[in-house]
Amino acid sequence: MAASLIISLCAAVIAIVAHEISHGWAARLLGDDTAYRMHRLSLNPLHHVDPVGTVILPAILSFFHLPVFGWAKPVPVDFSRLRNQTWAVVIVAAAGIVTNLILAFISGSLIVFYAPFLPDVVKVFLSAFTIVNLVLALFNLIPVPPLDGSKIFFGWIQKPWAQKYVLFERQMIMPLILILVVLPWLSRQFMTNGDVLTAYFNSGLKLLFRFIRFIYAL
Repeated sequence: MAASLIISLCAAVIAIVAHEISHGWAARLLGDDTAYRMHRLSLNPLHHVDPVGTVILPAILSFFHLPVFGWAKPVPVDFSRLRNQTWAVVIVAAAGIVTNLILAFISGSLIVFYAPFLPDVVKVFLSAFTIVNLVLALFNLIPVPPLDGSKIFFGWIQKPWAQKYVLFERQMIMPLILILVVLPWLSRQFMTNGDVLTAYFNSGLKLLFRFIRFIYAL
């Protein structure tokens, strides 16, 4: 149990750090080197770890066998320095999600095709790594600030209400946490098989493995 928890926590830290670094690299490619100058593009997790979001929360969720997600210290991005700001905001926001999906695809592929030949500890890590990356991607797609989905779905709209909504980050942290607590409980009152968030993540996991088999069958 302890070993599995540690392995899952390591998988979560790697996935979360990769997500944040991707934002910084995308911003640098589009003209903003703020993260680079502040040494926040390092692969050293100690530069990115948020004690609550990167360690404590994933550990608690893993212990209770719940979908694991979390956050790292946000990589600083000066959106005013980005080229083509309308779409650059969307690209920078999407970079973390795309990275998590790619990592989930790679680790999921290793499970599908090489599981019988892998040591148990490697299979546990790859399973946790696949799930954490997919959950991070799907979780961040939710269009609620401060999640990346809010910038992806609304960041390109040049309207005052859309810009205000995207920047409405600090005020939405507590309501978002409340939604994540209340929505699963509320949906369990009406659903016989789990809750809406678990169903959302499980559907994504099934779709991922179907996609992997489809790609390699071509």
